[in-house]
Amino acid sequence: MLFMIFGVTAIVATFINLNLYKAGKDYKLAMAIGLSFTALTLCAEYSLVSRWVKVEDWSAIEDVVPGMERALWFLTIVSILLNIAPILLEQKGKK
Repeated sequence: MLFMIFGVTAIVATFINLNLYKAGKDYKLAMAIGLSFTALTLCAEYSLVSRWVKVEDWSAIEDVVPGMERALWFLTIVSILLNIAPILLEQKGKK
């Protein structure tokens, strides 16, 4: 459940980051928060799987981990790209 809270917070912070950039305001704190909560989401998911291993809940691991692996890779890459997009756009604009 904690990974969902962190994930939603990361998404909200990313949208705030992009909106602040569009408005011409300082977006770097929102970017840092978005990336930080992305990392916390991954840690929370890892902790969840670790608990399943400790209690030997192999069926949960077999059911959830393969799909979550792909989802976490995809969402992490998207989060990184969206959060650094304003920096890349600023660099492009300076040239």
